[in-house]
Amino acid sequence: MWIAISLFYIADESGEYTVERFISIFTEHDLHHIRQIENHLAKNAVETQPDSSSAPLEQLDRLIGQHPRLHGALAGISICDAITGRTIYEHMAATRLHPASNMKLLTAAAALETLGENYVWKTEIWIDGEIVGDELCGSLYIKGKGDPTLQPSDLEQFTADLYHRFGIRKITGDIVADDTWYDNVRLSPDMMWLDEHCYYGAQVSALTLSPDNDYDAGTVKINVRPGLGDGSPVEVSLYPDTNYIHIENNAITVAEQTNDVGIEFLRKHGENTVIMNGAIPLTAEKESEWIAVWEPTAYVLSVWVDKLRQKGIHISGNAKVDAVPETGKLLMQHESIPLCELLIPFMKLSNNGHGEILVKEMGKVVRGEGSWDLGMEVVLENAASFGIDTDNILLRDGSGISHVNLIAPQQLTNLLFFIQKKPWFDTYYRSLPIAGKKRTDGGWDIT
Repeated sequence: MWIAISLFYIADESGEYTVERFISIFTEHDLHHIRQIENHLAKNAVETQPDSSSAPLEQLDRLIGQHPRLHGALAGISICDAITGRTIYEHMAATRLHPASNMKLLTAAAALETLGENYVWKTEIWIDGEIVGDELCGSLYIKGKGDPTLQPSDLEQFTADLYHRFGIRKITGDIVADDTWYDNVRLSPDMMWLDEHCYYGAQVSALTLSPDNDYDAGTVKINVRPGLGDGSPVEVSLYPDTNYIHIENNAITVAEQTNDVGIEFLRKHGENTVIMNGAIPLTAEKESEWIAVWEPTAYVLSVWVDKLRQKGIHISGNAKVDAVPETGKLLMQHESIPLCELLIPFMKLSNNGHGEILVKEMGKVVRGEGSWDLGMEVVLENAASFGIDTDNILLRDGSGISHVNLIAPQQLTNLLFFIQKKPWFDTYYRSLPIAGKKRTDGGWDIT
């Protein structure tokens, strides 16, 4: 097991210290040790030099040296004073390790610096002909510009506007999806094929769709309920309801809960067939799973064509993927939530897809190409400007899912110390996950 742990203590106006980023493999049983360390540092970080013999820090040493889940592992820890930058505690802090989702700390900072807090992504509707009466004499285009928050309801709104605002009842041409804002490389360089069907490994496209407000772009939500009785198939529904996904349902309902009860989901490579195996008990509540689709652009196109037809708009042509012609006319557009709001699910839910979209968007805005190669160049340039030694790191993606990424914990605390002076730091600070606190039904805990 390879892990990187970053603890960072930030003083608010009252001088209180809190842990704002803690990537941990420790169990709930260990949390009281962490709270002791926090209390110790809050009292001693400014007034006194750290006492290496202090009980809380000794407990942390023992956790690293004796915790059974850390046997044979490498753990890197860096804790520094937010005001002075002075090192308070470190363990292998200069050793390059796989950062995992700590990588998002750098991606978010680079995005705020490059794109700005109020940056939005657009989805545009174009036509290449004239609207004559109730007929569009030409083709209808949907052009994606990277919006990870586009939802089925937005496609419904586009459809309603076409029908009511523009009076369109017939389309003589095709329905076309344009995803040329980014390149056509769908997966980050080191994505493992076993992760391709998982929501956290979803393909990246400039035109994509999210089934809910967690904004897991490029996924479909599969809802499962118990069947009518013991041995009956489980009931399955999709959101959005689409025939783009085919379900092979081998899962059954069983009378009682046992340890081996559960459902496995697997999408066939290169297809949109999802195989369900396993079982759930009759007493189970509805369960949901988010599965990454193959080719998000075609997914959006399929869902939108269905909504156009359901509205009663007749389509004479075909559905296809192509670019908006130079002679096209912009009809309307939809804007995403701003980056400052997107950072909340990105950071608190550790949304991998957002990290990769941010990389491609930075590449598009700064270099004119929405690709991982050029986007990561922008990330590295920002890293250098944030005081990170870029000669001693290796970065391959924006989410941290790559097992090739290497960065030392000390570099991450250097980053956090440096960016406190940035005008966007309050937005960044608000997005950080808080150790021991989870999202509630009422929304995000951002205090």
